[in-house]
Amino acid sequence: AKGCYKGQETIARVHNLGHPPRRLVFLQLDGSQHTMPMPGNPVMLGERKVGVVTSVAQHYEMGPVALAVIKRSVAPDEILTVMDGEEPYTAVQEVIVAPDAGQVVGRQTGFLRGTH
Repeated sequence: AKGCYKGQETIARVHNLGHPPRRLVFLQLDGSQHTMPMPGNPVMLGERKVGVVTSVAQHYEMGPVALAVIKRSVAPDEILTVMDGEEPYTAVQEVIVAPDAGQVVGRQTGFLRGTH
């Protein structure tokens, strides 16, 4: 009669699959423009949207940088593009969360089978 708690389905999916479907990345943006993209702008791999920018800042040495949440399947060495309307910003990833992080290796299964 209680029902599910908030986030229960997500927690169950991560537990059963071993890792979330997305990962956080640090993006070093092309600083040749005199503007910066905005949080919420899409992150593209070619013509395919693979994520979204969560925050943007001007670093004192590296220039414009951003955090983004992208699909786990995107290889860490892929060059991405952040789109701000029609303005593209080339972005190089710096891995914060590795694509294989959280995978459950050698997790034992079948605890409830054959326990009679």
